[in-house]
Amino acid sequence: MKSFVKILGALMLLLGVGSLAHAELTIDVSKGIEGRGIPIAIAPFGGGAPENIAGIVASDLQRTGKFAPQPAGAQADYSVTGQAGPGGSRGYLVQFQLAGAQGGQLLNLSFDVPPNQLRPVAHRISDLIYEKLTGEKGLAGTRIAFVTAGGGGWFLVVADADGQNPQVILRSSQPIMSPAWSPDGSRLAYVSFEGRRPQIVVQEVSSGARRVVSAAPGINGAPSWAPNGQRLAFTLSKDGNPEIYALDLGSQSPVRLTSGGAIDTEPVWLPDGSVVFTSDRGGSPQLYRIGPGGGAAQRLTFEGDYNASPAVSPDGRYIAMVHRRGGRFHIAVLDMKNRQFRVLTPGGLDESPSFAPNGKMIIYSNGQRLNAISVDGSVKQDFVLRGSVRDPVWAPYSR
Repeated sequence: MKSFVKILGALMLLLGVGSLAHAELTIDVSKGIEGRGIPIAIAPFGGGAPENIAGIVASDLQRTGKFAPQPAGAQADYSVTGQAGPGGSRGYLVQFQLAGAQGGQLLNLSFDVPPNQLRPVAHRISDLIYEKLTGEKGLAGTRIAFVTAGGGGWFLVVADADGQNPQVILRSSQPIMSPAWSPDGSRLAYVSFEGRRPQIVVQEVSSGARRVVSAAPGINGAPSWAPNGQRLAFTLSKDGNPEIYALDLGSQSPVRLTSGGAIDTEPVWLPDGSVVFTSDRGGSPQLYRIGPGGGAAQRLTFEGDYNASPAVSPDGRYIAMVHRRGGRFHIAVLDMKNRQFRVLTPGGLDESPSFAPNGKMIIYSNGQRLNAISVDGSVKQDFVLRGSVRDPVWAPYSR
């Protein structure tokens, strides 16, 4: 039953060990939609900086699906020029200008950049341009996390949103699964099988400091952060049946939110504090919602006989999920405002959807590599990575 049985530990213990070792974390991302979008001419940045800032900006904007970068001098609605030369403290001074076709200057900014921050500042430039021209926050400067395996080990990896600059923040000889970002982007909660038993761990991304928050007998699975960052919801079977619990991180006593003979798992929080989760209480895996303190469950999905692995958009309007039809697993989305249900992907072994912090894109795994798709299905991105990549999660905006 695909991702639904992950809570039983079967999928993770049988996780396909790919050929990827941690030294091979190199990702290429297809560049959105070729030939479509607003024409924008991007000139190479002068000044001799070692990073191709113009190339990164062009790639970032291309991947949004809303822009069609052109070479310098091409006819375009907008143009970007810039310099990246020596600055103070052996760093770089990066300057850029965004102009309209009629010559009106829209942005003219500069940054003092340490030597190792040229790529992040290129992403920042991309996001500034994107926000100026669309009115929406961009994603180039955000991060993703995912799990990969190889060489007899498992790795929890954090990378830029374009898949570059991957950093292994945890290596383990035992499986890792279900990472989840804290609302401020400083911590990851995940399931670790260290000691050959599942436990839920919270780790500081920058320092690597770790804390085991649940190691109850039986299943400890599917952690999810509350909007205030002070509570976690997860699945425990310590009382016999897999149920949803909530834990205040200031205590060690999880509170049970569901009860009954069904399997209740994969909780995620809505902005109002209510919880969406997967349950087979109706005979097949479907999504349900309960209040912050538990209580009666409301069924949310009715399309087909399998809907699982919910993910909630930052504004709470959309719920993404894994949907099965015709023997294939797809990523689908439910609009909570008008109850419209839309299947987004052609399907196969799609799993583990996660929303971008602006709510416009959904990242997921096809069982081997990462993909992303827009909520309306019009923009697709492929992350080409040697080896097997699972459980992607998009980080929130930094605070």
